[in-house]
Amino acid sequence: MSKIAAFKAIRPVRDKVHLVATRPYYSYKKNVLTAKLEDNPFTFLHIINPEFSTSIKTKPNSKERFALVKHQFDHFLREGILIQDITPHLYIYRQSKADFSVIGIIGGASVQEYIDNDIKKHEQTLTLREEVFTNYLDLVGFNAEPVLMTYDPQPRLNELIQAVSTERPEYEFTTTDCIKHELWVLSLTQTKECQVLFESVEALYIADGHHRSASSVRYAQMNINRGTETTLTGSFLSYFVAKDQVKILAFHRVLKSLHGYTKSSFAEALGELGSMKAIPSAAEPQKEHQFTICLGNDWYVFEPNHSFINESNPVERLDSFILSDLILKPLLGIVDLKTSDQVEFVPGNEPISSIEEKINSGKFEVGFILYPATIDQVKEVADAGMNMPPKSTWVEPKLRSGLTIYQLHA
Repeated sequence: MSKIAAFKAIRPVRDKVHLVATRPYYSYKKNVLTAKLEDNPFTFLHIINPEFSTSIKTKPNSKERFALVKHQFDHFLREGILIQDITPHLYIYRQSKADFSVIGIIGGASVQEYIDNDIKKHEQTLTLREEVFTNYLDLVGFNAEPVLMTYDPQPRLNELIQAVSTERPEYEFTTTDCIKHELWVLSLTQTKECQVLFESVEALYIADGHHRSASSVRYAQMNINRGTETTLTGSFLSYFVAKDQVKILAFHRVLKSLHGYTKSSFAEALGELGSMKAIPSAAEPQKEHQFTICLGNDWYVFEPNHSFINESNPVERLDSFILSDLILKPLLGIVDLKTSDQVEFVPGNEPISSIEEKINSGKFEVGFILYPATIDQVKEVADAGMNMPPKSTWVEPKLRSGLTIYQLHA
Protein backbone atom coordinates (compact mmCIF):
# COMPACT_ATOMS: atom_id res chain seq x y z
CA MET A 1 0.00 0.00 0.00
CA SER A 2 1.42 3.35 -1.05
CA LYS A 3 0.19 6.75 0.00
CA ILE A 4 0.79 9.75 -2.19
CA ALA A 5 -0.07 13.25 -1.04
CA ALA A 6 -1.86 15.93 -3.00
CA PHE A 7 -0.37 19.39 -2.58
CA LYS A 8 -0.94 23.01 -3.50
CA ALA A 9 1.77 23.37 -6.13
CA ILE A 10 3.60 26.63 -6.57
CA ARG A 11 4.11 26.79 -10.33
CA PRO A 12 4.74 29.24 -13.16
CA VAL A 13 1.96 31.26 -14.70
CA ARG A 14 0.96 29.72 -18.00
CA ASP A 15 2.55 32.31 -20.29
CA LYS A 16 5.96 31.99 -18.60
CA VAL A 17 6.23 28.28 -17.85
CA HIS A 18 8.56 27.66 -20.82
CA LEU A 19 10.82 30.41 -19.50
CA VAL A 20 10.78 29.39 -15.83
CA ALA A 21 11.20 25.60 -15.84
CA THR A 22 14.81 24.56 -16.26
CA ARG A 23 17.22 21.68 -16.12
CA PRO A 24 19.26 21.57 -12.90
CA TYR A 25 21.99 24.23 -12.95
CA TYR A 26 24.81 21.64 -12.69
CA SER A 27 23.77 20.12 -16.04
CA TYR A 28 24.72 23.29 -17.94
CA LYS A 29 28.18 24.22 -19.13
CA LYS A 30 29.37 27.44 -17.52
CA ASN A 31 29.07 29.55 -20.66
CA VAL A 32 25.55 28.25 -21.39
CA LEU A 33 24.47 28.87 -17.81
CA THR A 34 25.76 32.44 -17.98
CA ALA A 35 23.95 33.04 -21.28
CA LYS A 36 20.66 31.75 -19.89
CA LEU A 37 20.93 33.95 -16.81
CA GLU A 38 21.79 36.98 -18.93
CA ASP A 39 19.02 36.47 -21.50
CA ASN A 40 16.10 35.12 -19.45
CA PRO A 41 14.91 37.08 -16.39
CA PHE A 42 12.26 34.44 -15.63
CA THR A 43 14.36 31.28 -15.47
CA PHE A 44 14.30 29.35 -12.20
CA LEU A 45 18.08 29.45 -12.46
CA HIS A 46 17.88 32.99 -11.03
CA ILE A 47 16.42 31.54 -7.85
CA ILE A 48 19.14 28.95 -7.36
CA ASN A 49 21.86 31.34 -8.58
CA PRO A 50 20.74 34.45 -6.67
CA GLU A 51 24.09 36.26 -6.80
CA PHE A 52 24.23 36.52 -10.57
CA SER A 53 24.75 40.14 -11.75
CA THR A 54 25.07 41.38 -8.15
CA SER A 55 28.05 42.41 -6.07
CA ILE A 56 26.96 40.07 -3.27
CA LYS A 57 29.22 37.04 -2.87
CA THR A 58 28.61 34.32 -0.31
CA LYS A 59 30.13 30.89 0.27
CA PRO A 60 28.55 27.94 -1.56
CA ASN A 61 26.11 25.96 0.62
CA SER A 62 26.21 28.62 3.35
CA LYS A 63 23.21 29.91 5.29
CA GLU A 64 23.79 33.28 3.66
CA ARG A 65 23.57 31.74 0.18
CA PHE A 66 20.41 29.79 1.06
CA ALA A 67 18.82 32.94 2.49
CA LEU A 68 19.38 34.66 -0.86
CA VAL A 69 17.72 31.73 -2.63
CA LYS A 70 14.67 32.14 -0.41
CA HIS A 71 14.65 35.91 -1.02
CA GLN A 72 14.73 35.39 -4.80
CA PHE A 73 11.99 32.75 -4.57
CA ASP A 74 9.79 35.17 -2.64
CA HIS A 75 10.52 37.81 -5.30
CA PHE A 76 9.22 35.50 -8.05
CA LEU A 77 6.05 34.99 -5.99
CA ARG A 78 5.53 38.71 -5.40
CA GLU A 79 6.04 39.46 -9.09
CA GLY A 80 3.43 36.87 -10.07
CA ILE A 81 5.91 34.77 -12.03
CA LEU A 82 5.01 31.92 -9.69
CA ILE A 83 1.52 31.31 -8.30
CA GLN A 84 0.10 28.74 -5.89
CA ASP A 85 -2.91 26.51 -6.42
CA ILE A 86 -5.71 27.21 -3.95
CA THR A 87 -6.53 23.56 -3.24
CA PRO A 88 -4.33 20.43 -3.14
CA HIS A 89 -4.05 18.42 -6.34
CA LEU A 90 -2.09 15.67 -7.99
CA TYR A 91 -0.60 16.43 -11.40
CA ILE A 92 0.04 14.36 -14.52
CA TYR A 93 3.25 15.14 -16.36
CA ARG A 94 4.39 13.82 -19.72
CA GLN A 95 7.84 14.27 -21.24
CA SER A 96 8.39 13.31 -24.88
CA LYS A 97 11.26 13.34 -27.33
CA ALA A 98 12.02 11.58 -30.58
CA ASP A 99 12.80 8.14 -29.15
CA PHE A 100 11.30 8.26 -25.67
CA SER A 101 8.09 9.26 -23.89
CA VAL A 102 7.12 8.93 -20.24
CA ILE A 103 3.98 9.87 -18.35
CA GLY A 104 3.23 9.72 -14.63
CA ILE A 105 1.94 11.43 -11.51
CA ILE A 106 3.52 14.31 -9.60
CA GLY A 107 2.68 14.29 -5.89
CA GLY A 108 4.14 13.84 -2.44
CA ALA A 109 5.88 10.64 -1.31
CA SER A 110 5.46 9.67 2.32
CA VAL A 111 8.29 10.30 4.78
CA GLN A 112 6.98 7.51 7.01
CA GLU A 113 6.92 5.00 4.16
CA TYR A 114 10.53 5.92 3.37
CA ILE A 115 11.49 5.22 7.00
CA ASP A 116 9.49 1.95 7.00
CA ASN A 117 11.28 0.89 3.79
CA ASP A 118 8.05 0.72 1.83
CA ILE A 119 9.94 3.10 -0.41
CA LYS A 120 12.92 1.05 -1.58
CA LYS A 121 16.44 2.41 -2.13
CA HIS A 122 19.36 1.03 -4.13
CA GLU A 123 22.00 3.71 -3.55
CA GLN A 124 24.00 4.66 -0.47
CA THR A 125 23.90 8.37 0.27
CA LEU A 126 26.68 10.58 1.61
CA THR A 127 26.01 12.05 5.04
CA LEU A 128 27.67 15.37 4.21
CA ARG A 129 25.48 15.88 1.13
CA GLU A 130 22.40 14.95 3.16
CA GLU A 131 23.28 17.57 5.77
CA VAL A 132 23.82 20.27 3.14
CA PHE A 133 20.50 19.51 1.44
CA THR A 134 18.69 19.37 4.78
CA ASN A 135 19.99 22.80 5.76
CA TYR A 136 18.94 24.05 2.34
CA LEU A 137 15.39 22.76 2.81
CA ASP A 138 15.18 24.26 6.28
CA LEU A 139 16.07 27.71 5.01
CA VAL A 140 14.34 27.83 1.62
CA GLY A 141 11.29 25.75 2.51
CA PHE A 142 10.57 24.01 -0.79
CA ASN A 143 11.30 21.06 -3.08
CA ALA A 144 11.69 22.21 -6.68
CA GLU A 145 12.93 19.04 -8.44
CA PRO A 146 10.97 15.79 -7.99
CA VAL A 147 12.47 12.51 -6.89
CA LEU A 148 11.85 9.91 -9.61
CA MET A 149 9.88 6.96 -8.21
CA THR A 150 8.84 3.79 -10.02
CA TYR A 151 6.35 1.01 -9.33
CA ASP A 152 4.91 -2.12 -10.92
CA PRO A 153 2.34 -1.16 -13.60
CA GLN A 154 -1.27 -0.91 -12.45
CA PRO A 155 -3.88 -1.27 -15.24
CA ARG A 156 -6.56 0.90 -13.61
CA LEU A 157 -4.04 3.61 -12.79
CA ASN A 158 -2.80 3.51 -16.38
CA GLU A 159 -6.37 3.94 -17.61
CA LEU A 160 -6.87 7.02 -15.43
CA ILE A 161 -3.61 8.58 -16.59
CA GLN A 162 -4.37 7.91 -20.26
CA ALA A 163 -7.93 9.24 -19.94
CA VAL A 164 -6.76 12.53 -18.42
CA SER A 165 -3.97 12.90 -20.97
CA THR A 166 -6.53 13.07 -23.80
CA GLU A 167 -7.74 16.38 -22.38
CA ARG A 168 -6.10 19.71 -23.10
CA PRO A 169 -3.10 20.16 -20.76
CA GLU A 170 -2.57 23.13 -18.46
CA TYR A 171 0.96 23.44 -19.85
CA GLU A 172 2.33 22.39 -23.22
CA PHE A 173 5.74 23.58 -24.36
CA THR A 174 8.95 22.38 -25.99
CA THR A 175 12.41 23.21 -24.69
CA THR A 176 15.58 23.84 -26.68
CA ASP A 177 16.76 20.25 -26.06
CA CYS A 178 13.81 19.15 -28.24
CA ILE A 179 11.81 17.73 -25.34
CA LYS A 180 8.06 18.34 -25.19
CA HIS A 181 6.55 18.91 -21.74
CA GLU A 182 2.86 18.59 -20.82
CA LEU A 183 1.18 19.01 -17.43
CA TRP A 184 -2.41 18.31 -16.40
CA VAL A 185 -3.96 19.40 -13.09
CA LEU A 186 -6.18 16.62 -11.74
CA SER A 187 -9.59 17.62 -10.44
CA LEU A 188 -10.35 16.92 -6.78
CA THR A 189 -12.34 13.83 -7.81
CA GLN A 190 -9.56 12.56 -10.05
CA THR A 191 -6.99 13.26 -7.35
CA LYS A 192 -8.91 11.17 -4.79
CA GLU A 193 -9.40 8.35 -7.30
CA CYS A 194 -5.68 8.35 -8.07
CA GLN A 195 -4.79 8.20 -4.37
CA VAL A 196 -7.14 5.23 -3.88
CA LEU A 197 -5.59 3.41 -6.84
CA PHE A 198 -2.10 3.95 -5.43
CA GLU A 199 -3.15 2.05 -2.32
CA SER A 200 -2.84 -1.08 -4.50
CA VAL A 201 0.83 -0.32 -5.21
CA GLU A 202 2.80 -2.64 -2.95
CA ALA A 203 6.05 -0.67 -2.93
CA LEU A 204 7.71 2.33 -4.50
CA TYR A 205 11.30 2.36 -5.74
CA ILE A 206 13.59 5.38 -5.95
CA ALA A 207 14.95 5.43 -9.49
CA ASP A 208 16.76 8.77 -9.21
CA GLY A 209 17.08 11.26 -6.35
CA HIS A 210 18.35 9.33 -3.32
CA HIS A 211 20.01 12.37 -1.73
CA ARG A 212 16.95 14.57 -2.29
CA SER A 213 14.65 12.03 -0.65
CA ALA A 214 17.04 11.29 2.23
CA SER A 215 17.46 14.99 3.02
CA SER A 216 13.69 15.55 2.95
CA VAL A 217 13.29 12.76 5.50
CA ARG A 218 16.06 14.25 7.67
CA TYR A 219 14.29 17.60 7.47
CA ALA A 220 11.03 16.03 8.71
CA GLN A 221 12.86 14.26 11.54
CA MET A 222 14.63 17.50 12.47
CA ASN A 223 11.26 19.21 12.90
CA ILE A 224 10.17 16.42 15.24
CA ASN A 225 13.34 16.76 17.30
CA ARG A 226 12.98 20.51 17.75
CA GLY A 227 9.29 20.30 18.56
CA THR A 228 7.84 22.10 15.55
CA GLU A 229 6.05 18.91 14.42
CA THR A 230 4.48 16.15 16.50
CA THR A 231 4.27 13.30 13.96
CA LEU A 232 6.14 12.27 10.84
CA THR A 233 3.32 13.10 8.45
CA GLY A 234 5.46 14.94 5.94
CA SER A 235 5.90 14.27 2.25
CA PHE A 236 8.42 15.21 -0.41
CA LEU A 237 8.03 16.07 -4.08
CA SER A 238 8.12 13.01 -6.33
CA TYR A 239 7.28 11.89 -9.85
CA PHE A 240 5.68 8.44 -9.88
CA VAL A 241 5.97 6.41 -13.10
CA ALA A 242 5.37 2.74 -13.91
CA LYS A 243 8.62 0.77 -14.21
CA ASP A 244 8.10 0.13 -17.93
CA GLN A 245 8.26 3.91 -18.48
CA VAL A 246 11.76 4.29 -17.03
CA LYS A 247 14.78 4.15 -19.31
CA ILE A 248 18.01 2.80 -17.81
CA LEU A 249 21.31 3.58 -19.50
CA ALA A 250 24.82 2.69 -18.40
CA PHE A 251 27.50 4.92 -16.94
CA HIS A 252 30.77 4.30 -18.77
CA ARG A 253 34.25 4.80 -17.30
CA VAL A 254 37.39 6.43 -18.68
CA LEU A 255 40.66 6.24 -16.75
CA LYS A 256 43.65 8.53 -16.81
CA SER A 257 46.28 5.85 -16.22
CA LEU A 258 46.99 2.19 -16.93
CA HIS A 259 48.69 1.98 -13.53
CA GLY A 260 52.08 0.91 -14.93
CA TYR A 261 50.78 -1.33 -17.71
CA THR A 262 51.54 -0.75 -21.36
CA LYS A 263 48.67 -1.12 -23.79
CA SER A 264 49.85 -4.56 -24.87
CA SER A 265 50.54 -5.85 -21.35
CA PHE A 266 47.13 -4.60 -20.15
CA ALA A 267 45.40 -6.36 -23.04
CA GLU A 268 47.32 -9.53 -22.12
CA ALA A 269 46.26 -9.21 -18.47
CA LEU A 270 42.63 -8.96 -19.51
CA GLY A 271 43.06 -11.97 -21.78
CA GLU A 272 43.92 -14.02 -18.70
CA LEU A 273 40.59 -13.06 -17.12
CA GLY A 274 38.36 -13.88 -20.07
CA SER A 275 37.86 -13.53 -23.79
CA MET A 276 39.60 -10.47 -25.29
CA LYS A 277 38.91 -9.95 -29.01
CA ALA A 278 39.99 -7.02 -31.19
CA ILE A 279 37.25 -5.28 -33.19
CA PRO A 280 37.74 -2.85 -36.09
CA SER A 281 35.91 0.17 -34.61
CA ALA A 282 33.87 1.54 -31.73
CA ALA A 283 30.86 -0.55 -30.73
CA GLU A 284 28.55 -0.87 -27.76
CA PRO A 285 28.22 -4.13 -25.80
CA GLN A 286 25.47 -6.36 -27.14
CA LYS A 287 24.65 -8.30 -23.99
CA GLU A 288 25.08 -8.49 -20.23
CA HIS A 289 28.62 -9.30 -18.97
CA GLN A 290 30.14 -7.98 -22.17
CA PHE A 291 32.34 -4.87 -22.20
CA THR A 292 33.85 -2.92 -25.05
CA ILE A 293 37.20 -1.35 -24.30
CA CYS A 294 38.92 1.56 -25.98
CA LEU A 295 42.67 1.19 -25.50
CA GLY A 296 44.52 3.91 -27.31
CA ASN A 297 43.36 3.68 -30.92
CA ASP A 298 42.30 0.06 -30.55
CA TRP A 299 38.91 -1.41 -29.64
CA TYR A 300 38.23 -4.76 -27.98
CA VAL A 301 35.29 -6.82 -26.81
CA PHE A 302 35.93 -8.37 -23.39
CA GLU A 303 33.87 -11.09 -21.70
CA PRO A 304 35.03 -12.33 -18.28
CA ASN A 305 35.18 -16.02 -17.50
CA HIS A 306 31.89 -17.06 -15.95
CA SER A 307 33.70 -18.36 -12.85
CA PHE A 308 34.34 -14.72 -11.85
CA ILE A 309 30.60 -13.85 -11.82
CA ASN A 310 28.38 -14.52 -8.80
CA GLU A 311 24.95 -14.77 -10.41
CA SER A 312 23.29 -15.52 -7.07
CA ASN A 313 24.11 -12.08 -5.63
CA PRO A 314 22.03 -9.17 -7.06
CA VAL A 315 24.93 -6.71 -6.67
CA GLU A 316 27.86 -8.92 -7.61
CA ARG A 317 26.21 -9.97 -10.87
CA LEU A 318 26.02 -6.34 -12.05
CA ASP A 319 28.49 -5.38 -14.75
CA SER A 320 29.47 -2.23 -12.82
CA PHE A 321 30.50 -4.45 -9.88
CA ILE A 322 32.29 -7.00 -12.10
CA LEU A 323 34.33 -4.26 -13.78
CA SER A 324 35.45 -2.80 -10.45
CA ASP A 325 36.06 -6.10 -8.69
CA LEU A 326 37.82 -7.86 -11.56
CA ILE A 327 39.70 -5.05 -13.31
CA LEU A 328 39.64 -1.59 -11.75
CA LYS A 329 40.68 -2.61 -8.22
CA PRO A 330 43.24 -5.38 -8.76
CA LEU A 331 44.76 -4.17 -12.04
CA LEU A 332 44.34 -0.39 -12.08
CA GLY A 333 44.43 0.44 -8.37
CA ILE A 334 40.97 2.07 -8.23
CA VAL A 335 39.89 1.13 -4.71
CA ASP A 336 37.04 3.64 -4.22
CA LEU A 337 35.16 5.06 -7.19
CA LYS A 338 33.69 7.80 -4.99
CA THR A 339 37.06 9.31 -4.14
CA SER A 340 39.37 8.37 -7.02
CA ASP A 341 40.66 11.22 -9.19
CA GLN A 342 41.67 8.76 -11.90
CA VAL A 343 38.15 7.99 -13.16
CA GLU A 344 35.64 10.03 -15.12
CA PHE A 345 32.10 8.80 -15.67
CA VAL A 346 30.39 9.21 -19.04
CA PRO A 347 26.58 8.92 -19.05
CA GLY A 348 25.09 6.51 -21.54
CA ASN A 349 23.10 9.22 -23.31
CA GLU A 350 26.35 10.56 -24.77
CA PRO A 351 27.52 9.03 -28.07
CA ILE A 352 30.17 6.36 -27.88
CA SER A 353 32.40 8.60 -29.99
CA SER A 354 32.83 10.81 -26.91
CA ILE A 355 34.79 7.98 -25.27
CA GLU A 356 37.11 7.84 -28.26
CA GLU A 357 37.53 11.62 -28.22
CA LYS A 358 38.53 11.56 -24.56
CA ILE A 359 41.16 8.89 -25.22
CA ASN A 360 42.47 10.74 -28.27
CA SER A 361 42.81 13.95 -26.23
CA GLY A 362 45.66 12.33 -24.31
CA LYS A 363 44.02 12.93 -20.93
CA PHE A 364 42.82 9.32 -20.63
CA GLU A 365 44.39 5.99 -21.55
CA VAL A 366 41.51 3.53 -21.46
CA GLY A 367 37.73 3.57 -21.65
CA PHE A 368 35.21 0.92 -20.61
CA ILE A 369 31.74 0.82 -22.17
CA LEU A 370 29.17 -1.10 -20.14
CA TYR A 371 25.91 -2.82 -21.01
CA PRO A 372 23.04 -1.14 -19.10
CA ALA A 373 21.40 -2.71 -16.08
CA THR A 374 17.65 -3.30 -16.19
CA ILE A 375 14.99 -1.79 -13.96
CA ASP A 376 14.29 -5.29 -12.63
CA GLN A 377 17.93 -5.59 -11.56
CA VAL A 378 17.60 -2.25 -9.76
CA LYS A 379 14.51 -3.60 -7.98
CA GLU A 380 16.29 -6.82 -7.02
CA VAL A 381 19.07 -4.85 -5.36
CA ALA A 382 16.59 -2.60 -3.55
CA ASP A 383 14.42 -5.53 -2.39
CA ALA A 384 17.52 -7.20 -0.96
CA GLY A 385 18.32 -4.03 1.01
CA MET A 386 21.61 -3.67 -0.85
CA ASN A 387 23.31 -0.85 -2.72
CA MET A 388 24.49 -0.67 -6.32
CA PRO A 389 28.08 0.41 -6.99
CA PRO A 390 28.53 4.15 -7.63
CA LYS A 391 27.43 5.39 -11.06
CA SER A 392 25.80 2.11 -12.09
CA THR A 393 22.82 3.68 -13.86
CA TRP A 394 21.94 6.77 -15.86
CA VAL A 395 18.16 7.05 -15.48
CA GLU A 396 15.74 8.89 -17.73
CA PRO A 397 13.59 10.92 -17.64
CA LYS A 398 15.64 13.77 -16.23
CA LEU A 399 13.22 16.20 -14.64
CA ARG A 400 12.94 19.98 -14.73
CA SER A 401 13.24 22.26 -11.71
CA GLY A 402 10.55 24.84 -11.04
CA LEU A 403 7.65 23.20 -12.89
CA THR A 404 5.76 22.15 -9.75
CA ILE A 405 7.21 23.34 -6.43
CA TYR A 406 6.33 21.60 -3.16
CA GLN A 407 6.17 24.03 -0.24
CA LEU A 408 7.52 22.52 2.97
CA HIS A 409 6.65 25.41 5.28
CA ALA A 410 4.87 28.73 4.93
